[in-house]
Amino acid sequence: MKRREFLLATLGGVGTAVASQALRGGRAVAAPQKGGQVIVGLSQEPTVFNPLKPHIEVDRGVHMCLFDALWRMNPQGQFVPNLAATIPTVENGGISTDGLQYTIHLRRGVTWHDGAPFTAADVEFTYQLIMNPKFDAATRVGYDGIASLTTPDPATVVLKLSKPYAPMLALWSDTYIVPKHVLGSVTDLNNNVFDTKPIGTGAFTFGERVAGDHITLEANRKFYGTGPYLDRVIFKYIPDLTVMFTRFQTGDIDVTGIQGITVDHFDEAKRLKGVTLHTGPTNFVEYLWFNLGRPQFQDKAVREALYLGMDKQSYIQRIYYGVPPVSESYLAPSSWAFNPNLPKHEYNPDKAKARLEEAGWKVGGDGIRAKNGVKLSFSNSTTAGNKVREQAQAFLQQNWKAIGVDMQIKDMPAAVVWGDYFFKSQFDSVTVGWNIWGEAGGDPNVLNWFGSGYIPVKSGKGSNTTQYANEKMDRLAEEGVSVVSQEKRKPIYQQIQAILHEDLPVLPIFYYVNIEGTKAGLQNYQQNANLVSNVWNANAWWWAK
Repeated sequence: MKRREFLLATLGGVGTAVASQALRGGRAVAAPQKGGQVIVGLSQEPTVFNPLKPHIEVDRGVHMCLFDALWRMNPQGQFVPNLAATIPTVENGGISTDGLQYTIHLRRGVTWHDGAPFTAADVEFTYQLIMNPKFDAATRVGYDGIASLTTPDPATVVLKLSKPYAPMLALWSDTYIVPKHVLGSVTDLNNNVFDTKPIGTGAFTFGERVAGDHITLEANRKFYGTGPYLDRVIFKYIPDLTVMFTRFQTGDIDVTGIQGITVDHFDEAKRLKGVTLHTGPTNFVEYLWFNLGRPQFQDKAVREALYLGMDKQSYIQRIYYGVPPVSESYLAPSSWAFNPNLPKHEYNPDKAKARLEEAGWKVGGDGIRAKNGVKLSFSNSTTAGNKVREQAQAFLQQNWKAIGVDMQIKDMPAAVVWGDYFFKSQFDSVTVGWNIWGEAGGDPNVLNWFGSGYIPVKSGKGSNTTQYANEKMDRLAEEGVSVVSQEKRKPIYQQIQAILHEDLPVLPIFYYVNIEGTKAGLQNYQQNANLVSNVWNANAWWWAK
């Protein structure tokens, strides 16, 4: 077998084994065992503990342990109740037939970590906080279409919309409710004690954070739901992925988080004793993400030339052992909205050079192109310590040097690069893995990422850090969330994918194939491609004795 065929065959076999193990709940045990701890290794450091503020995926894993949403999405793509007693539907009367009213019945008897009762007032406060212009919210997309949110009694929330919004359930599946009795009286919504000592309703309570090293969460023994069976979960910050794998080999960590095990370590990982490997498709896409506020990227010809000058196949073969599939979209083929007819990427450096010449970007004495005093030179940033990404950056650097483009590598610690540097568009370009489907709660909605009204440095809201603006995109993105029928939404999102492929505000490279490891004996670890972190069900983990 060729290396790619061998790896894919092995990945498939591991996936099948894991699937059957999940059906059994792992090794046969009489019942979930209580006690012990799990150490989750992360290559990026969680630093944002208010779940409503701008954050990255590793922060979400912590949020999922500390906080609850009204409901969440399981690995099968179904909503399951958290703080809500049931999922509202048209059939059960929770959603009006015109799609403009949602009646949500809350679970009774839930308390916050400090013992205060959870009520509908907390849901109302969470919504008001998101919409408060003084608060630095991660997004207001979707919430801004709620005409009113009322609480007729402590266990009921009624949403009335100004117009139908198809992803409303998806929106609230990723909205973690925060306590009114704690945050309602603070004077500074963006900097307060809650940011360092968060209080939620989740299965774990906040223990401690040692900056640059770890975060400890303790079991919430008053949790209303399943478990927790563990005494604690520790998130260990290990910025170097090679070091993380070594720590996994030696048993110092129990779970390799989000970035998992890199493909260059996969063969070695298969030979390890006392571990379980989990693989599966994801909705994460690896991108080259531009800041269109930079003059060189405002020229579409430059973005086209960079894509033509990217040897994507060799990039995947040489750096990632040919394992991850090529991507042309922000959606995975498993999505109901996926567009299978997007043009395939073409690597053609001669065409790239011709495109730049036509657009007036001429080669200077230093070999770098320039136009109207602007050099075709920019930096690319990602998380320092990610050796595979660093190799990929160096590979692209050479690709683009061949067409007269200068790319400098400017990597930084995760807390820096994925802080204001990214969310306030201070970068030139970044290499980033992004699960837009998962961030939208299992929906193809792109308003928050590509809508021109959601550029954070201009509007103070949203995640459109590329600063992309396209009137047709705006119209389609708004239409896509206002049409409830999935059948009618599908062609809208297929058009959106075609526009993004034509305009190239970001360059999609490949879909992630997760290779994650857990120490043998850890039960009920389940990959969930619909969410951004596989810590989503840590309350149900336990160690087999």
